Amino acid sequence: MFNISMRQRRSLLWALLAGGFLLVNFHRTATAVLADTLAATFDATGAELGSLHASFFYIYAALQLPSGLVVDRYGPRRVGAVGLAAMTGGVVWFAFSGGLAEAFLARGAIGLGGSVLYISTLRFCANWYRPDEYATMTGYTIAAAGVGGILATTPLALAIEAAGWRTAMLAAGGVGAGLAVAIGAAVRDTPARAGHEAVAGADDAGAAATLEDVLANTRTVLAERETWLMGVALFLTLGTNFTVLGLWGVPYVVDIYGVDVATASTYVLLGNVGFVIGSPAFGALSDRLERRTALMVGAAALFTLSYAALVLVPPLPVVGTALFCALFANGGVALAFTVGKERHDAEVAGTVTGVINSMGYFGAAVFPTLLGAVLDAYWTGEVIGGARVYTVPGYRVAFAIATATGVLATGAVVWLHRREQRAPAADGAAPATD
Repeated sequence: MFNISMRQRRSLLWALLAGGFLLVNFHRTATAVLADTLAATFDATGAELGSLHASFFYIYAALQLPSGLVVDRYGPRRVGAVGLAAMTGGVVWFAFSGGLAEAFLARGAIGLGGSVLYISTLRFCANWYRPDEYATMTGYTIAAAGVGGILATTPLALAIEAAGWRTAMLAAGGVGAGLAVAIGAAVRDTPARAGHEAVAGADDAGAAATLEDVLANTRTVLAERETWLMGVALFLTLGTNFTVLGLWGVPYVVDIYGVDVATASTYVLLGNVGFVIGSPAFGALSDRLERRTALMVGAAALFTLSYAALVLVPPLPVVGTALFCALFANGGVALAFTVGKERHDAEVAGTVTGVINSMGYFGAAVFPTLLGAVLDAYWTGEVIGGARVYTVPGYRVAFAIATATGVLATGAVVWLHRREQRAPAADGAAPATD
């Protein structure tokens, strides 16, 4: 019907899938702006609020490995469309939640549907793009999530002020429903299924993997020490970043610096800008230099220094800069997805991505409740507008924990870098480039 090139078509189809992943990140970080409102609505403590936020990640993390297997088996179009539709149902349920337990379950449903969008998008990229474009496209995909995080800061705060949090959530659900229909109608799993020639070097996997294949792939991935090193690094960095960006960042600025939620959200927005810029920057640089793990080491060190600065309770401009740098560094650590893909044959792409992504997001399930419990331990009893006001000592301990996660993550990626330098990758995979 439309005379468009393969390059144009793949960009449009990628944009649909990336738009779904944008919404995933919008919903998993929206609780930062919603924190005080939800605390007042559901009369929640810090630990309870942390658990409510983390309920998304309990399901999301647990399903990353199964999602990788499902995407390898059924393809990104069907899995992406069904997942986004399920996530939309969870959003509507959350908007109508009448209590903390119901909201917890609804957030879990959002995580259930959203769990397949990232891996579906990366599987699409593996099929439609050359290997030397893959890290760049991974970066752009993560950047799309960063845009969702930006929308979940000041724009969401203003929408809540204008229409209320439930209406704002329903509007976001409507966008998700429309996008799910578009993905199901337009996306094609491979260039061949869209009437184009295969891309040189791309996976272009037309045949579905058998259950026996995906189980064998899983055993292969889990048997490698490199998998666990990448998973630990992601557990620590993703877990910390999504806890701060998605939950405690806005309350921290409100409680310590005495500004309103809309103003505080602009500083957290800077973190999301770093998220948007960091992944494409590291991805493009990695493809240009043909280096992966060396860049991961530098990124982990930057992450550590960023949170160390927040332990000192610095001036507000420094807070914004530190959050920007911490999330910018996230893009470098995320090169683990490219390292994992390059260590294995094409048919394992979804599986290895699912394994290390699962490890990463288990961190995002653990750290919100942990840091919430720390803040509760230092709470003095002050309440404003139905929400708890936390103290400087509590936040200092919380950010000291965040700094410690950076030290451990740096150790993991240094170890990974040294192993990649000493030996080529596993049998059948590309040789190490670092």
